[in-house]
Amino acid sequence: MSKLHFDRVRTLHRRGTVAESERSGRRWKTSSCRRGLALFAATGLTLSTLLSSAGGIEAQAATTSDDTITLRVCNWEEYIDQGGWSDDEVIDLPSGDIIGKNSMVTDFENWYQETYGQKVKVEYSTFGTNEDLYNMLTLGDTYDLVCPSEYMFMKLIHEGKVQPLSDQFFDETDEHNYYIKGVSPYLRKIFEDHDMDGEPWSHYAAGYMWGITGIVYNPALMTREEASTWAVLADPAYRKRVTIKDSVREAYFIAMSVLHHDMLTSPEFQSDPEYHQKLEEAQNDASPEMIARVQDWLQDVKDNVYSFEVDSGKADMVTGKVIANDQWSGDAVYTMDQADEDDCKLEFVVPEEASNIYFDGWVMLKNGIQDDPKKQQAAEAWINFLSRPDNAIRNMYYIGYTSFVAGGEDPRILEYLDWNYGAEEGEEDTVPYDVTYFFTGEEETNPDYVLTVPEEQTRRQLGAQYPSTEDIRRTSIMTYLDPEQNQAINNMWVNVRCYNVEHMPWWGWTLVVLAAGGLVWMIILKLRHWKTEE
Repeated sequence: MSKLHFDRVRTLHRRGTVAESERSGRRWKTSSCRRGLALFAATGLTLSTLLSSAGGIEAQAATTSDDTITLRVCNWEEYIDQGGWSDDEVIDLPSGDIIGKNSMVTDFENWYQETYGQKVKVEYSTFGTNEDLYNMLTLGDTYDLVCPSEYMFMKLIHEGKVQPLSDQFFDETDEHNYYIKGVSPYLRKIFEDHDMDGEPWSHYAAGYMWGITGIVYNPALMTREEASTWAVLADPAYRKRVTIKDSVREAYFIAMSVLHHDMLTSPEFQSDPEYHQKLEEAQNDASPEMIARVQDWLQDVKDNVYSFEVDSGKADMVTGKVIANDQWSGDAVYTMDQADEDDCKLEFVVPEEASNIYFDGWVMLKNGIQDDPKKQQAAEAWINFLSRPDNAIRNMYYIGYTSFVAGGEDPRILEYLDWNYGAEEGEEDTVPYDVTYFFTGEEETNPDYVLTVPEEQTRRQLGAQYPSTEDIRRTSIMTYLDPEQNQAINNMWVNVRCYNVEHMPWWGWTLVVLAAGGLVWMIILKLRHWKTEE
């Protein structure tokens, strides 16, 4: 079977093979990854699905001979720190050094026994796309805790498969509840304000990593103004010099942004008191009329782009095959880091129309937890342990994406941000960079959360990993679509990716006619052969 999943995938990017460059005495280290937005949800099984399922089933067979709690966790590939850091990889923060000696899994098992007086064994599995995970669950794999993206955990919530988080999990007086005490107030509000079937996301999901979409471009070959609109992907001036993600919902969001350009960029719309609500409604319009318009525009894009891709765009940017690429923020950081190694400076920009903000979050599955309070405590403890600021930093350092954790009263997340991106004393061409919204949830600037950074970083890694206040304001969430809407959009995507009938050249039609004629002739010959045998 051909691959039906048009998805964002995580590159297998292990410690020791990542880009490491020294800038102003700092080490920058990222890896490529991100969630899936695939063609068909819970349909066509891939080889990776079957292999992952086999691993999951084998893991489920493991048993313990004592009262050890077995916690079955399924996460994205390469989406947690594996440990094994060398001594020169220490993150030296004012509040203390951070280093990953053991894997995060081992450290959790040790911490849980020390904290709760009971052994826990983590059976850790991975998946490559949201659809792979869903198919694994459909095939019968059982997990206690999984980490899908927002549209997939909305689907699981809607299907009644998710166990609500306990009241204890939200108790901010519990010293071990690192998530609720340290989650970014900005992101916490998003999870509280968005619901599935009338229930806030926050009742079921705890955020892990997040990011936005934008365009990575080569400023030597394309101006920032040109790159600042999604329409550049269909600009004939850059024919076969740009790429777009092989992802149905990603492409749909981009097309909607272009089709709504005049409205989205108008001062009246942007100053509307209900701007965010109207932006989300506009970007999630799945009416038949809009789907048809999206298909027309994407067919133009198909003719113009170098490729639809899920991972190759990063390398294509570095090698110069293309000069602009639709990218997720974590991949954008990785791409820019890699290009720096080759003395090629790339930049990141959030288009003026809108950007997609996305989330990966932990949810407990009912058929795994099965109302077992010890299981649920261990699962929620896992979320909290990964939300402890030092562990959140370790995972960000390894993964390259941005943690949900702001740290609360713990200063280490902000210290890490400054360690990674802050200007050195005496450095020229610096500017203030406000990240108040992330750490406080407030729009008004707090001087405690204004960093002094190299000016270029506002257009590069920092601007991708922690978007500016202006950029974050233009972000919208891709919401849950009902099965009929999903099917209609999937059908549109098949037309775009496989047929593109409206734009087929004369020679294409000639080949179709010849092929059809050949098939008819073969059938006639076969019928004659059967008749002769009779």
